[in-house]
Amino acid sequence: MEIILIRHTTPDIVKGICYGQSDINIRDSFLEEIKPILKEIPVNNENVTFYSSPLKRCAILAKELTTKITFDNRLKELNFGDWELKKWDEINRVDLDIWMNDFVNVPTKNGESYIDLHQRTTSFLKELKQNKTKKAIIVTHAGVIRSIWSYINNIPLEKSFDLKLAYGAIIKLNLV
Repeated sequence: MEIILIRHTTPDIVKGICYGQSDINIRDSFLEEIKPILKEIPVNNENVTFYSSPLKRCAILAKELTTKITFDNRLKELNFGDWELKKWDEINRVDLDIWMNDFVNVPTKNGESYIDLHQRTTSFLKELKQNKTKKAIIVTHAGVIRSIWSYINNIPLEKSFDLKLAYGAIIKLNLV
């Protein structure tokens, strides 16, 4: 099965803010940013199933691609819990260091770990395979894309950040 992963466009938030599952909007540059995506992605294609994170920064893009979207909470970004919408440099340094030393397994306070996110995304992929979808386009977040990329390519999660993802990035994979 072909899977096309699309990262949302630039969020409307100041750099240096932790915003995992916070439902923030997109920048005014959206219409310009989606032009390369629209050139590459088959809009309203009958043979494609579209999925999206329900968060605004993904949903807005997904709605530009199709009117038939399945929104799935498993495609949301990492839940940073108490860190959501805080400046990274204002987060307790000890807590941040503990998390940074093992972000795969250590959850943020009242949030989740990367392995939690990975379990959500692999659950989604396994369901996708059972549905016998031929081609799926998924509009989502960098963390989810890296998790899926790691799963399909059998790469350890701690190495998944080797995959660099710009806003609006498109990654094509095959799930067997």
